[in-house]
Amino acid sequence: MSTPDSSGLAPGAMLGILGGGQLARMLALAAADLGIRAHIFAPEPDSPAFDVAARHTVGDYEDEAALARFADAVDVVTYEFENVPAATAAFLAARTPLHPGARALAVTQDRLSEKSFVAGLGLAVAPFRAVDSLADLEAAVADLGRPSILKTRRFGYDGKGQVKIAAGSDLAEAYEAIGHFSAILEGFVPFTREVSVVAARGADGAFAAFDVCENEHRDHILAFTRVPAQLSPKTGEAAIAAARRIADALDYIGVFAVEMFVVGEGAAERVIVNEIAPRVHNSGHWTSEGAETSQFHQHVRAVCGFPLGSAARRGRVEMENLIGVAALRWRDLLAEPGAHLHLYGKRDARPGRKMGHVTRVTPEKA
Repeated sequence: MSTPDSSGLAPGAMLGILGGGQLARMLALAAADLGIRAHIFAPEPDSPAFDVAARHTVGDYEDEAALARFADAVDVVTYEFENVPAATAAFLAARTPLHPGARALAVTQDRLSEKSFVAGLGLAVAPFRAVDSLADLEAAVADLGRPSILKTRRFGYDGKGQVKIAAGSDLAEAYEAIGHFSAILEGFVPFTREVSVVAARGADGAFAAFDVCENEHRDHILAFTRVPAQLSPKTGEAAIAAARRIADALDYIGVFAVEMFVVGEGAAERVIVNEIAPRVHNSGHWTSEGAETSQFHQHVRAVCGFPLGSAARRGRVEMENLIGVAALRWRDLLAEPGAHLHLYGKRDARPGRKMGHVTRVTPEKA
């Protein structure tokens, strides 16, 4: 194909993706639509993304020899999860473009750094305190009260690495439950709903946000995403403006998500930033059929230097996660008019494991 111009790559380029799960799989499929080949780097030999990629490497994220070969074989590197080791990101960034950049990883890998960063931008967050010992936890609980949430500073998702501090909770047991790791205590937020903004920012500063979506969790795992979210236009605009402020401050390139709490009602309604995900996100899966440009195509566009696509919504949308044995409903879902099924190629339908998702789009009347 044609050679890349000064603004980015061109079809025929090789996109390196760190991580081989379902997000990498969907990124590879989107890349193929745009004439971009995908090379997956992951330590698991049965990674679902391998099935749909042009190339793959099985290697440890600390294996510098394997990483060097990977970097030499690709034109740009991205990642499907935020817990890429900092040394890995630095090693790759010295050899090939890495988008999003290492600073986005550094900020979002650590909950204390993330909360401090967001608060420093003047955006609302839950009250928080650093916890590095049982004495710190006792002082933090005395300060923030109960209920509150104790979370490890690093790792943890879908409810892992956190424990609720309720009335009567034993603080020593709670600290033991998270393994005595460095942690953060967050004050409880009496939210009315959980929402997220999924958006993209290009290297040129171009910004495109999908409509704010509303999320329903069950057992700490996202069960349903519905769009549009039930919130006022003013609150929706504030949520998107907050996401843009975060992206600009990080000089971000790619798709990201900002999870938020909605608090208050009527004129008092507002959003509080909860977490940032520097990658495509589960709550953005609805965009595959529900938006003019899916989050996966948008991410490939952004990291390759292509123009961003339209984020316009195609109707009212519901995305249902298929967790564990729920994926065994695949035959019924395929027979359901208007349902769009995505299965991730995982063999074992274990409890709590994301096996696929289904989207349903209802056109809105003019």
